[in-house]
Amino acid sequence: MSKLLHIDSSILGGNSVSRQLSAQIVASWRAAHPGTEVSYLDLAVNTPSHLSAESLGFRLPAGADLSDVQKRENAVSEALVSQFLAADVIVVGSPMYNFTIPSQLKAWIDRVAQVNRTFKYTDKGAVGLATGKTVIVASARGGAYSTSDIGNALEHQESFLKTVFGFMGITDVRIVRAEGLAMGEAAKAAALASAQAELAAVTQVPAANQPTAALAA
Repeated sequence: MSKLLHIDSSILGGNSVSRQLSAQIVASWRAAHPGTEVSYLDLAVNTPSHLSAESLGFRLPAGADLSDVQKRENAVSEALVSQFLAADVIVVGSPMYNFTIPSQLKAWIDRVAQVNRTFKYTDKGAVGLATGKTVIVASARGGAYSTSDIGNALEHQESFLKTVFGFMGITDVRIVRAEGLAMGEAAKAAALASAQAELAAVTQVPAANQPTAALAA
């Protein structure tokens, strides 16, 4: 049985387009892949604390003397990285906030980006250890960024997620994008229609048969 980890990070609750899309992606994936086991993580509700001296305990040498606070923070990091590593598919709802991802999603990434768990350093450089997974990003943006060089230079949301998941060894990163959501009702309707078409493609066609350029269009 395959395992899917569904993550939301928007603070907008029921008004969130990224939450709407991530839920649809999960439903579509389950319909196309019966028997998939789903776990859910709402980072707007259960946000791990940002990295601090207390939450960096997982980076200390084995056997290091840890405070009670560090031990509690270590347990949070261990639970999150274990959940991530156990998943075959990760669906991430990510709106764009100020040109990048929500800070609560970054806090989660900082907990799961662990040396010798999701990546390691070698004499050739870093090597990802979380290989063989599929990540599907439900991306929501108020403006339009994918259609111009300036827009692509400004956005550090999808590009960051592709980079960090790639760093951890995940090469199959698919994007379902709704952008221009704040540019008027016609633009919003077109964005949602485009996202629905991408959603059907990324959840039902095997990755090996997916043209990469089409997924990011």
